[in-house]
Amino acid sequence: MQQKEPLHLGQRIHLIDGFDMGWPQRTGTYVIAEEELTLIETGPSTSVPYIREGLARLGYTPDQVKYVIVTHIHLDHAGGAGLFLQECPNAKLVVHPKGARHLIDPSRLIAGARAVYKEQFDALFDPIVPVPEERLVQKTDGDTLRIGPNSELHFMDSPGHANHHFSIYDPVSNGMFTGDTAGVHYPMLRKEGIHFVLPSTSPNQFDPDQMLRSIERYEKRNLDRIYFGHFGMTEQVEDVYRHIREWLPVFVATGEEVLAEGLGDRELAQRLLVRVTEYLQSHGVADDHPVYEVIRLDLSVCSMGIVDYLQKK
Repeated sequence: MQQKEPLHLGQRIHLIDGFDMGWPQRTGTYVIAEEELTLIETGPSTSVPYIREGLARLGYTPDQVKYVIVTHIHLDHAGGAGLFLQECPNAKLVVHPKGARHLIDPSRLIAGARAVYKEQFDALFDPIVPVPEERLVQKTDGDTLRIGPNSELHFMDSPGHANHHFSIYDPVSNGMFTGDTAGVHYPMLRKEGIHFVLPSTSPNQFDPDQMLRSIERYEKRNLDRIYFGHFGMTEQVEDVYRHIREWLPVFVATGEEVLAEGLGDRELAQRLLVRVTEYLQSHGVADDHPVYEVIRLDLSVCSMGIVDYLQKK
């Protein structure tokens, strides 16, 4: 098992790399070291051993965890929640009300993910363990959660990627845990001096208008930090908003072109990959950079969501 030291992000927050799909810097679990030890995101079940080891390296045991929060219930963010809770006897799982029932009975979640990931599903996500209803805490827009004497997290509905998505505002760091609503961040490009974010438009609740409205709500907070579901923290928050606003219309317009030609999500993914590759190459990213493997997968899933949105529309 690969393992990295948890990243210290300052402001009493660490980030444990969950090695989703075996890739570093893909998904992670944020650890907020307060009186009520709080984790944000579990990743899939394959990430649970990394969380356990990361907590140990920080000097914690699972029985000290009081809250586990998932921004939304897609399996790469919450698939490991039920499995991890089995190790955390004193923890409650915090989730959006629209997602709670799917953690209690994950059968529809599993079916949806199998349709996307097909034969890869078991290796990526198995097992999916149901969460007992009595261990769930539901939070929605405007709700708060006190985790320390002077520390309270604020919940904000942030649809666009999914209807059951909230974001978590942390006043101590003036930062927002955005899950997938503010897109996917590619930290492996930092070595090239490139800060790059793409929208996350996976099926089946993607809505570009709602995504942009959520971005506007982030902006009104005058945030100092964004904590991504994929992956890491940035203080270049205006850059994030700009990337989403630039790329989201490209994604949707290219989808409309492809559907008008009677083609589908595979062609859309290929065309988007060409656009993204041209952009990165113009910024000095070599053809053989490993980031393209990750982006290729992301665009494949994003294209399914765009086609699904346009066909419903």
